[in-house]
Amino acid sequence: MKSSAVILLSSLFIAGLIGCQQAPTTNINQSVSLQLQQQALNSTLSYDIVESLTVEVGPRLAGSAQDLVAVKWAEDKLNSLGFDKVYKEPVKVPVWHRGAAKAAITSPYPQPIVITALGGSVATPKEGLTAPLVRFSSLEELEAASVDQVKGKIVFIDHITPRFKTGKGYGLTVGGRSKGAVAAAKKDAIAIVIRSIGTDHDRMAHTGMMRYQDGVAKIPAAAMSNPDADLITLMLKRDPNVVMKLQLEADNIGYATSYNVIGEVIGSSKPDEIVLIGAHLDSWDEGTGAIDDGAGVAIVTTAGHLISQLPTKPARTVRVVLYAAEEIGLVGGKSYAKAHQDELDKHYIAAESDFGAGRIYQIDFNVAQEAFETLQKHAEPMQANGVALGNNTASGGPDVSMLPSYGVPVASLRQDGTDYFDYHHTPNDTLDKIDPVALAQNAAAYAQFAYLMAQSEIELRPLTEQK
Repeated sequence: MKSSAVILLSSLFIAGLIGCQQAPTTNINQSVSLQLQQQALNSTLSYDIVESLTVEVGPRLAGSAQDLVAVKWAEDKLNSLGFDKVYKEPVKVPVWHRGAAKAAITSPYPQPIVITALGGSVATPKEGLTAPLVRFSSLEELEAASVDQVKGKIVFIDHITPRFKTGKGYGLTVGGRSKGAVAAAKKDAIAIVIRSIGTDHDRMAHTGMMRYQDGVAKIPAAAMSNPDADLITLMLKRDPNVVMKLQLEADNIGYATSYNVIGEVIGSSKPDEIVLIGAHLDSWDEGTGAIDDGAGVAIVTTAGHLISQLPTKPARTVRVVLYAAEEIGLVGGKSYAKAHQDELDKHYIAAESDFGAGRIYQIDFNVAQEAFETLQKHAEPMQANGVALGNNTASGGPDVSMLPSYGVPVASLRQDGTDYFDYHHTPNDTLDKIDPVALAQNAAAYAQFAYLMAQSEIELRPLTEQK
């Protein structure tokens, strides 16, 4: 039996068609997209989905037992929501175990420090490491330092992440997390502890992936909470000889198989052409992965479901991809691009939701310049949902960011990320941080976007690329 909401959508769809019998196809598409918007705004489905994921699965670090629980959950959820085709594709992922993490200042002002291991870090010796701290205000300052300044010490990168609606502060500081261990090891440091890449003032540390480099010693890497970074900076102002003890039990175990989980609404007249909307299914292991990226999973799944319930399916196939192992290096995204390389020329456009649940305020594209203005007009119905028409410089989101190099057009549905990095990669990434009304607005935007793109007759790629 159809729900009352689906019956309402069907009746609105038919009414729209009757009212537009003499109107151009464009008007019908815009009418249906507005009906999808209202359906999403009036539905609790997106919140129900993220609640289900965080309660029934919870943390789902790539390669862990819970990761496979999440894969099964995703398959079941997509099947229950009426997708025409649901399947999974294997992805080889590295397996890393966090273990316990402890730190303390031992001299001159003994105090415990709140830390967490960075993803991929090696362990300290069982008894830990004890050494003087050497502070740098940025990765660049560390890279400019001499070996004599760093040798035998624990490097402390104290780079504060500024708050922006766009989240651009993350890009200014994240290099210290991802590259800091290599830069410190090259100067003979024995470990590195960074100020968390986050905009909060909570005494919680932000984890995230770091990288080693072949031929460079692997040293333990951790992040401390922002208040603890402030504390140590004040200690160093009083006495330059601050000593830390660091203990990490992290372990790189090997490899396992995870999966990209995919649901499709098969197109009615161009089924081999794809509109891809994605999110990543994995999360870090300390919170429940609500905003990163349970929200995205809920948004794109809801959008796909609403389109699947239309009385007439759109022309192109709408493909919802729930990517594996984004947090540890876009592994699922890279695997998808490789597995689907022969059909990427059939991908009409792609977009990913991976920035929490803040309201979408703008849509940007990355398409052939000659198509941009026409595409913006085609997307005008999204303005009714508070989404402004933006620029032509989109990246599409992390797991689809490699697709433009294959010629695939992408879009970025820009979310308000003012508080996103307060919770990002912390134990505080939990369901209560999600506003159901804002989440529904996201689902509405993705439903409109996917439908309009699936119906579009605009050629998005440069004419020189056409076969």
